[in-house]
Amino acid sequence: MDTYKFSWRNYCLDLSSRTHVMGILNVTPDSFSDGGKYFSSERAIVQGEKLAEEGADIIDVGGESTRPFSDHQVSAEEETRRVVPVIEKLVKQVNIPISIDSSKSIVVKRAIDVGASIINDISALTFDSEVGKLAAEYDIPIILMHMKGNPKIMQISPSYEDLISEIKGFLKDRILAAENLGISKSRIIIDPGIGFGKTAQHNLSIIKNISMFEDLYVPILIGPSRKWFIRHILKDKEGKDLAAYMPEVSIGTQAVISSAVLNGAHIVRVHDVKETVATIKIIDSIKNA
Repeated sequence: MDTYKFSWRNYCLDLSSRTHVMGILNVTPDSFSDGGKYFSSERAIVQGEKLAEEGADIIDVGGESTRPFSDHQVSAEEETRRVVPVIEKLVKQVNIPISIDSSKSIVVKRAIDVGASIINDISALTFDSEVGKLAAEYDIPIILMHMKGNPKIMQISPSYEDLISEIKGFLKDRILAAENLGISKSRIIIDPGIGFGKTAQHNLSIIKNISMFEDLYVPILIGPSRKWFIRHILKDKEGKDLAAYMPEVSIGTQAVISSAVLNGAHIVRVHDVKETVATIKIIDSIKNA
């Protein structure tokens, strides 16, 4: 495993010691995975505390659904109203870093002001470059993700001539763009964007070929949790895709995570933290044997 160690503020993530777990906290009414279960601030805070207790290394708080075919039109004001109270409370309750999952600089700035200390930008600074300037100003880690198009159109017949090469080229360019905004490369994490403008086969190929991203020399985050390609592979006897909440989908997610870790992922972004922590303990032990 590469020696990637992030030390900032009062936090330290040593990604060379073990695979880390990012717990997902959607403060939205329309998430594909939990259907608005944590839309209220009170429920979201309780869930965030639970994720920390279960062993999450990071909690990723998002206030806008980025599921396929979503309109992606939540206002910055509404997104801020959803996430800021949750982050403000959580940073006082847990001792792990809170990530703000947003591509809007207004939202990111407010989140940082109340304690968020990582930026997770699904657009890799293509929607709002001011997000990158905030990462540089506050000297905090930023996650840059590959997405083909935007959530509303990304799953309409996505195609590539050379999948891995094209994703890798995009991420290489975005790393350079981030550095040009003043972000240290030692603060950058990349995400190939499982499910964001990819077919089921594309997603499987990315998982299989994670090691091909290693020569970008930044840590790799993978987010396969409960996503469509898993539900599609595990379809029921009638040929219908399984629902995201079904136990078979959670098991399938753990299988994907196992492969991702063995192939070089440094961080996995998941809904089921407790199960993932157990999976990773075994897989890291095998990997390091």
